[in-house]
Amino acid sequence: MDFTPHTPEEVQAMLAELGLSDLRQLFADLPQEILEPQLRLPEPLGEQEALSLLRSLAAKNASAEKSFLGGAVRPHFIPSVVPALMSRGEFLTAYTPYQPEVSQGVLQAIFEYQTMIAELTGLDVSNASLYDGASALAEGVLLALRQTRRMAVVVSQGVHPEYRQVLATYLHAVGAELRTIELAGGLTAPAEFDETVGAVVLQNPNFLGAIENPSSWIAAAHASGALVVYVTDPLSLALLKPPGAWGADVAVGDGQPLGNPMNFGGPQFGYIAVRDKLLRQLPGRLVSETRDVDGRRGYVLALAAREQHIRRAKAKSNITTNSQLSALMAAVYLAALGPQGLADVAAAAVAKAHALAAQLASLPGLELVTPRPFFNEFTLRLPAPAAVVRAQLAKRGLQAATPVPEEYGDNLALFSATERHSDDDLRSLLDGIKEVLA
Repeated sequence: MDFTPHTPEEVQAMLAELGLSDLRQLFADLPQEILEPQLRLPEPLGEQEALSLLRSLAAKNASAEKSFLGGAVRPHFIPSVVPALMSRGEFLTAYTPYQPEVSQGVLQAIFEYQTMIAELTGLDVSNASLYDGASALAEGVLLALRQTRRMAVVVSQGVHPEYRQVLATYLHAVGAELRTIELAGGLTAPAEFDETVGAVVLQNPNFLGAIENPSSWIAAAHASGALVVYVTDPLSLALLKPPGAWGADVAVGDGQPLGNPMNFGGPQFGYIAVRDKLLRQLPGRLVSETRDVDGRRGYVLALAAREQHIRRAKAKSNITTNSQLSALMAAVYLAALGPQGLADVAAAAVAKAHALAAQLASLPGLELVTPRPFFNEFTLRLPAPAAVVRAQLAKRGLQAATPVPEEYGDNLALFSATERHSDDDLRSLLDGIKEVLA
């Protein structure tokens, strides 16, 4: 059956309103190859043949379990309980739990997720998750601008460059100004902020992997009346001082290290946590605990400040949903490990990363750029372009050396290691780089 969303009369009315005579005029600026693509499709296959073809294509994928790629997406061990619970129908197929009377299980799971994120970040409240780390940062900054009623944002160059690109897109749409403070020696340089700045953004550990001391930036931001948006790897919070303890107002990041596979870079989920005073500015939705008329504990959607629920003028964000399944995977992961288990995982990853960095930096022509201490990612300067080294390693079955943008320097590459890497894995990468550089 055809799906025709607009009648010919409706199309003509639209064209008349735009002052156009033909529908093709509406798309005149698009390249011809997009308007009329030359499709060369193979002959159709039966189900058995199609499945066989898909299996043969899937077999070509290289395993990323031993990946050393940096850039915030890493392979961590995922306990079997995580996929086992997440494959249950009530989680796997759940949509927005608008009806609490039939959604108590999902609502409670989201509530537990929110509680865990609040505890990890040292802040008062978390929402039910966002799309990914980049969108979480953008929403956190917009939140700060709404609260301060200022339209300038200062961001450290230590914030992931892809996050900064997404942030720039969001800020352009609302007419806000974005200023970047460059790193000095791999760390965020001290800065002062004027009364036009509404949000100050830094990342710890930063993009190059270094662990920052954010106290001076946070103090300077608060002295100027700005709010601090703190980007961090949630796994690092098992060992490092949390954003709330530093004095940050908003904490954001990507939750992939918490029980989520690499998934070719997605889907993942973003988290956001804030202080109580910013509760009404939270994007997305919030699950809260309550009591019914008989005094029994229950869970409900308590806050959903988007235009679907309230008047458009009062909406805090038009973020349309959360990444609920991925966020609940993190909740199961955190519950399975517990605080000590999470700290053990983080400590093992740090130990492996430092061991790998020491071995690689001992090779002629390789220089460790990231100042110590670092978490489980670090940056090396290579004697050849990082993209070339990356490609040559991939031919040897080694996924490593993520090229770092030129704004940070020449021939820089990110590496990471986690608790999944054995000593033999580290030696394999060391031997591979020796071969490539030879």
